[in-house]
Amino acid sequence: MKFGNERHELIKKTLKGKNVSVICNISSTDGKFNHIADILLNLGTRLKSIMGPQHGFVIDKQDNMIESGNSIHPVYNIPVYSLYGKTREPDAEMLSGVDTVVFDLQDVGARYYTYIYTMANSMKICAKNNIDFVVLDRPNPVNGLNIEGGTVQKGFESFVGQYPLPNRHGMTVGELAQMFNAEFGINCNLEIIKLEGWDRKNYWDADPEHEWIMPSPNIPTFNSALVYPGQCPLEGTNISEGRGTTRPFEIFGAPYIKHGDFLKHEAIKTLLGAVFRPLFFEPTFNKFAGIQCAGFQVHVTNRAEFNSLKTSLAIIYAINDLYSGTGDFQFKSPPYEYEYQKMPVDILLGSDKPRLALGDKAGFEEFCSVVDTGRDIFTEQRKKYLLY
Repeated sequence: MKFGNERHELIKKTLKGKNVSVICNISSTDGKFNHIADILLNLGTRLKSIMGPQHGFVIDKQDNMIESGNSIHPVYNIPVYSLYGKTREPDAEMLSGVDTVVFDLQDVGARYYTYIYTMANSMKICAKNNIDFVVLDRPNPVNGLNIEGGTVQKGFESFVGQYPLPNRHGMTVGELAQMFNAEFGINCNLEIIKLEGWDRKNYWDADPEHEWIMPSPNIPTFNSALVYPGQCPLEGTNISEGRGTTRPFEIFGAPYIKHGDFLKHEAIKTLLGAVFRPLFFEPTFNKFAGIQCAGFQVHVTNRAEFNSLKTSLAIIYAINDLYSGTGDFQFKSPPYEYEYQKMPVDILLGSDKPRLALGDKAGFEEFCSVVDTGRDIFTEQRKKYLLY
């Protein structure tokens, strides 16, 4: 299989004579660990600047809403601009003298992962300024078939859900770029340099030629990415999603959880394809830093049966049922990802209806069905944008 950034002849042809800025971070490499900036320079591209997403170009910013600044690259001696700082879209300084913006970032297949909105926002600015936009496509690491959850409902759009995508979307960044461009009125001059040899049914580890390189600090392994589409909504609660441990998103818990009570809950007993292994952990930062938590590691045992979102909805449902009455379990209050009014769990799950359903003591399946709103519309809508 070849990534878009490995199709050198197409890149040379597309960027010939252009002044280029590339949106990337230090994980934007090919199968031989060559960085996209080196690839472009070695192909003779006139690389004018780099723009980095959330977590910074060097991926040194651990948490949400920790911004990064601008700098000069110590090797290339070109500006490195932040798209997660004073602005989340390129400004006039960043695009001065630029003809083409190239995007080469690894997505993880979930609508909350902000790199796809950095892409969309940059496409909008390029459309306004008559600048070409080129996506070097990469595989969806959790396959391009499975879709989980429902879409963001009107009024609940945010930087973790800018468009009506489901929680797990089953598309590549190139396919998403096409959808954003046509469905949501961006209309930039867009070109996709496609993957070569990717099979939609494959997970990341089906390809031995490309090792997993963490695209952000808290997706350190492919297993982190495998559970992330479900586990990310834990960020909207006071359940630790494992930040501050060596296995973020695979590990979750809180000081008030009792292992036995959790495992005996009916919602947990319905799940397939994963095992919850009891453990204790002490986060070094984020929720419950320095405090011992009781929790679990999610071990996926059967990918065909595993539904990451339903698994995590069961976690939230069971812990809410067991511990909200005691005041231990709570939903996190704003701000969260530049949203200062709406509850974080609402923008993560796409509306306030799931949270309200929990308050109304809805059954587990009813709770899941509320979250699933809008998926059928998306499933049909996406068909015309699939490239593989």
